Amino acid sequence: MPRGGKKGHKGRGKQFSNPEEIDRQMRAQKEMEENGGAEKENSDSEEESSSEEEYESKKKSGVEGLIEIENPNRVSQKGKKVTDLDLEEPKELSRREREEIEKQKAKERYMKLHLEGKTEQARADLARLAIIKKQREEAAKKREELRKEKDAEEAKAKR
Repeated sequence: MPRGGKKGHKGRGKQFSNPEEIDRQMRAQKEMEENGGAEKENSDSEEESSSEEEYESKKKSGVEGLIEIENPNRVSQKGKKVTDLDLEEPKELSRREREEIEKQKAKERYMKLHLEGKTEQARADLARLAIIKKQREEAAKKREELRKEKDAEEAKAKR
């Protein structure tokens, strides 16, 4: 029997935060914001520069201080305005659209060559058609000969 009884084992149990703890964290965050705002209003330019240095040193702790990483996913995308758009420029196609167009052009080229009889498949089809025409002509000749023989026999029988 699997762990967890008949229903099966579905992972660890859920842990919920204590509402009192959440309230405590919210109050602490508000106090930090209020204290930080009051310090900025009362501080001189010298204190601001020193607080900025402390902030930068705190911000770039560990590996972040050694390597400057620019995450392209973090940059907010700016929307383009309608007035900035150039309708004169040729539209850049996506890879799928380009492949689709190339596929259609290749198919058209193949069909053109096929109709001209220059492809392997067209040659095979034409050869097959020639064989079938010969067989039908031979069958028509045999039928004609049999009909003539039948007519001749009927004519002899009537005499």
